[in-house]
Amino acid sequence: MNTTIRRISVGIVAAASVLGLAACGVSKAPAAGGGEAAELSDEPVSLRVMWWGGDARHERTQKVFDLFEEKHPNITIEPEFSDWNGYWEKLATATAGGNSADVMQMDQLYLASYADRGSLVDLGQYDQLKTDGLEPSVLDMGRWEDALYAMPISTTSTAAIVNMDVIDQVGVPLPDTSTWTWDEFGEWAAEVTEASGGAVYGTAQLGNEYQLQLVARQMEDALFEDGKIAIEPETLAAYFQLGLDWITSGATPSASYMAEQASLPIDQSDFAVGKSATVFTSSTLITAYAAASGAHLELVPIPTLDGDKTKYDYFKPGMYWSVSSKSEHPAEAALLIDFLVNDPEAGKIIGTERGIPANSDVIDALEADLTAEEKKTVAFAESRTSKLGEAPAIVPNGASDIQTILLRYQQEVNFERQTPIDAANALIAEIESSITAAG
Repeated sequence: MNTTIRRISVGIVAAASVLGLAACGVSKAPAAGGGEAAELSDEPVSLRVMWWGGDARHERTQKVFDLFEEKHPNITIEPEFSDWNGYWEKLATATAGGNSADVMQMDQLYLASYADRGSLVDLGQYDQLKTDGLEPSVLDMGRWEDALYAMPISTTSTAAIVNMDVIDQVGVPLPDTSTWTWDEFGEWAAEVTEASGGAVYGTAQLGNEYQLQLVARQMEDALFEDGKIAIEPETLAAYFQLGLDWITSGATPSASYMAEQASLPIDQSDFAVGKSATVFTSSTLITAYAAASGAHLELVPIPTLDGDKTKYDYFKPGMYWSVSSKSEHPAEAALLIDFLVNDPEAGKIIGTERGIPANSDVIDALEADLTAEEKKTVAFAESRTSKLGEAPAIVPNGASDIQTILLRYQQEVNFERQTPIDAANALIAEIESSITAAG
């Protein structure tokens, strides 16, 4: 185990004498798709389709719908869209009233909650939807209790995005990023801050559920398992302690400064304006950061405990398509999803706006049209393939607020209002209570 995290974990065990919850291996369900035949109607069919996003997404999605309707003249698409926050309120209201759209865009944070309440259909029943173009561990993240309730649209991987211009200006060269450890990274990030006289910080903090999952998997642990929170308190405390150590060393700004910056858009973030040398985030965001900064950016793997030897990594679906259990036309809905995810012609229209396509054949079809940053994202994903482990359990019903809760306790630790182990135990208890209440 890496020195920093070993030291933190051993100290926490000695001080707290707490036994963690043992994390189990992920069991993989058989592949879905190619299920029982369901006949398509020859009569006119209308499908309501609901998604979140901005204007660029709406325009591209509508063009794909136009193409689909040309190929299937009896099917008419009725689009409904909104921004992220408005979307989930609208979807919850429609679901409660039994009036959900036939096809809906879904997120991993909410998938289990909608599947668990019987609001979605098992897509594995419909042979109109093919799944063999997706990497099995990616497809598995669309499952809940062995049924495929969501078809991954796109994938993302977590990376450290590095501003090479800033590093050149500061004069602190990168360590070997193919094998760097958390200790090496923390020391380097603190050196960047010191060498710049505080004008540039070495890094931003880790900060989301995906990144916590990766750190936990490096420690042979898991965030969720069998519909419950499964992470050991010591693992979670080590994650919190890592960020606190970076504040102490100067690798990151102070807790108060980071709290003030938390709600800023990408183009105003420290990394985008050249005040931070690295940021941990989705690899697909290199495009947005490059546009905002105009800098030379590169994608590198996040640090590990063992020099990147174990298969801890995984690709997370950027989003999914699901079908409502109230739909009167689930076979046609499955056919539409197949077109959206698997058709190369549709893929060229959608491009990478929803992320790197989950279907490898669609990526191949897009290759000639990819921007320089998108090519970096695809190349980075390919470089991580040998490090992919099994799919982790998705966020269970009752734990959809894990991201908000995680950031709240992380801030408590950063401000030293709670110790890492106290925050870890409190977070676990809060999530356990929420899952129990949802059940």
